[in-house]
Amino acid sequence: MASLIIGAGLVGSQVARILVERGERPVLMDPAPQPDALGEIVDLKRVTSIDGDVLRPLTLSNAIVGHGITEIVHTAANPMLTVGAQRDPYAAIQLNIMGTVNVLEAARVHKLKRVIVSSSNVLNHFLGGGDGDPDPSAPLAEEAFPRPTTFYATTKQAIENLGLNYARWSGVDFGALRYGAVMGPWSGRGGGGPSNVFREAVRAALDGREGVIPAGAMEWVYSKDAAMGTVLALKAKDLGSRIFNCTMGRLVTAEELAAAIREVIPGARTRIETPPATAVSMPNMRRVSDLSVAKDTIGFAPQFGLNEAVHDMAEWLKARSKGEKR
Repeated sequence: MASLIIGAGLVGSQVARILVERGERPVLMDPAPQPDALGEIVDLKRVTSIDGDVLRPLTLSNAIVGHGITEIVHTAANPMLTVGAQRDPYAAIQLNIMGTVNVLEAARVHKLKRVIVSSSNVLNHFLGGGDGDPDPSAPLAEEAFPRPTTFYATTKQAIENLGLNYARWSGVDFGALRYGAVMGPWSGRGGGGPSNVFREAVRAALDGREGVIPAGAMEWVYSKDAAMGTVLALKAKDLGSRIFNCTMGRLVTAEELAAAIREVIPGARTRIETPPATAVSMPNMRRVSDLSVAKDTIGFAPQFGLNEAVHDMAEWLKARSKGEKR
């Protein structure tokens, strides 16, 4: 049995690390591998890296057959996520939707054990009401009815619905994780606007510079928690409802994030504003995602609170500046 991780980036690298720690040798497929960044997260000698593009179905099929793949974690997405999709919607729709369809179709044809894909909790913050969202003050459940207002969120709603239909009609054991804005160690390209802003704010604080904190409230998840939730879904006996919120379990205001950075890094200087280039990816969220389904079904509970996330990120950046691997 072998796992294929599609997209060896911010979350995919951490999924690989966890699987390696469990004694597995995962296969990582990426159209533009970043071995230097990947090697900072997981021992490259204990994974198999291959070039491959989900928009080329034959390449995907060859990877499955050639490496004896039985399960897939699909984390590939358009560069810069929401920001990138707003700039180039056609490319985002091609990669996010058709790329996922190619994965689901390959799973159907090759009768794979399970497919887990990366979705996003941005869907929880574009609700249209209805029976799935009866109480506007209640935590946001996976069964609410999203009304996406960005191209990125729209693609995530589409891949969830496609996956659920592949599960219902084609026997593909599909699951999706709705990540919060992911923060965590990653020195390579990609990661999305919020992830990059968080990393640079912590880096600036360590360097004695003023860090920029995005205005408004965000629902974050640390990359190690996002990866653990993904692995729990990959290995769960029964996926039940198949869609799971995967966040820190709380809304974090800009003031709270700034305070956490100052507490972890004494003397840190911060300024609250949202960089114009990432404003579309940082909405002012007002409600938190309900984690009860994820906890009850796959056993997910976030291990990194806000201060723990800032501390771990700071320690990783300090180790990296010294040429150490952490």
